[in-house]
Amino acid sequence: MDPKLLDDLARKLADAMPGGLRDLQHDAQKNLRAALDGSFTKLNLVTREEFDVQAAVLARTRAKVEQLEKQVAALEAQLLTKPKPAAAEPR
Repeated sequence: MDPKLLDDLARKLADAMPGGLRDLQHDAQKNLRAALDGSFTKLNLVTREEFDVQAAVLARTRAKVEQLEKQVAALEAQLLTKPKPAAAEPR
């Protein structure tokens, strides 16, 4: 079912209500919205934008860690294959 159709139908029904009921509906919606906002605030939720920013930061960090792991592995390999200096002979 088309959400726009439902919105239009709800708007038409709300417009057809007597004025007193519309005011009551408006007040109820406002109070419910305030209650939901308060509940969501207590849950410490983040916005989608904040989530996306942090996901991007995490992706860059993971890429950097992978790059550094490769560099460390290459340096370790160099150290293992490098010939050890000969010990100085006593005179």
